Amino acid sequence: MLTQEDYWMIQDKVNKGVYQKDIAEELGVSARTVRRAVARGGAPSPKRRRQRHAKLAPYTEQIDALLAENVWNAKVIFRELQARGYPGGYTVVRDYIQPKRALRPAKATVRFETRPGEQLQHDWGEVWTEVGGERMKVHIAVNTLGYSRRFHVMAARCQDAEHTYESLVRAFEWFGGVSATVLVDNQRSAVLEHTRRGVRFNPGFKALAGHYGFVPKACRPYRARTKGKVERMVGYVKQHFFVRYRSFESLAHLNQLLEAWLLAEADQRLHGTVKEVVSVRFAREAPALASLPPSRFETDYHQTRKVAWDGYIDVGGNRYSVPDDQAGRIVQIRLSLDGGLRVYADERCIARHRLGDPAAGWVSCPEHHRGLWQRLAVEQRDLTVYEEVA
Repeated sequence: MLTQEDYWMIQDKVNKGVYQKDIAEELGVSARTVRRAVARGGAPSPKRRRQRHAKLAPYTEQIDALLAENVWNAKVIFRELQARGYPGGYTVVRDYIQPKRALRPAKATVRFETRPGEQLQHDWGEVWTEVGGERMKVHIAVNTLGYSRRFHVMAARCQDAEHTYESLVRAFEWFGGVSATVLVDNQRSAVLEHTRRGVRFNPGFKALAGHYGFVPKACRPYRARTKGKVERMVGYVKQHFFVRYRSFESLAHLNQLLEAWLLAEADQRLHGTVKEVVSVRFAREAPALASLPPSRFETDYHQTRKVAWDGYIDVGGNRYSVPDDQAGRIVQIRLSLDGGLRVYADERCIARHRLGDPAAGWVSCPEHHRGLWQRLAVEQRDLTVYEEVA
């Protein structure tokens, strides 16, 4: 049922020459309803509106405050009001917000559909939130299946190549399979350049594609909206998850909450375009995904270090022990994204540590330096030298 605000908007749009069918689409009602409102020549009776919004009246200022903060999702606002004691239903909240949506500018875009298992779209977003008691910028990698719209999201401190590849690996594991193609934007972690002969992909991204058997695809320059499905999901995460949850103990805690939220809410949503629950649609797409390979693609950072004379290497401003027989040699280190450190010599792992805060002191393993201390000898001096000094 149209409200007074709906009628005022209809009247304003008609006076500006907007077609009635376009007004109906914007309001989410039929064109016939708009025609009747125009023919009536006046706003609906306020009596019905007062009855419907009596329970909501004490909370309208709170709704307007959230809208002013650019929170437009009716479900998120409804949950916020429930937490504050709102006793009414969701429909009344949605109807109150609906006419105000005319204040938001919209972008038109051409939408296309893909077959089950055909495409996954990847994109990054950024959001400021509180992690470990500090406000920081968190990067979120979103990977969306084109057919079902099921997606996976991973939070990280940066969006470099290693985290990009890790987000895709986690998405494949989350879906239980691999799409035929992966569409990315033109970030350096995936695309080095566009040439007349085609796209030159980053060697690391090509290695990832070869490991999982997908065909890499890149958006044309300045045409990022080609991957509009995943861009909408970036906005969905910001407007749903990060509005509802605003502080986290750590990035690991944030990612745990994200995956729980994906199962409980994102997978169960009724998608507005395909008019179907995402988890139901994914059940048809899952068989079309290719199987995961036997081994996981490695996303560690690879670096080298020279072992000092005392059997330690410097990593991230702190020192970590390695076996003393490596003193003076060059070793390879691998840093996992979750803070693990492995040290290799001649392709053999010789030490494992967890990265620690430099303020906590050096990280040592007693077995590494046992031989070093055994080889050390204390110099013996003849004390008669000191007796001669008068």
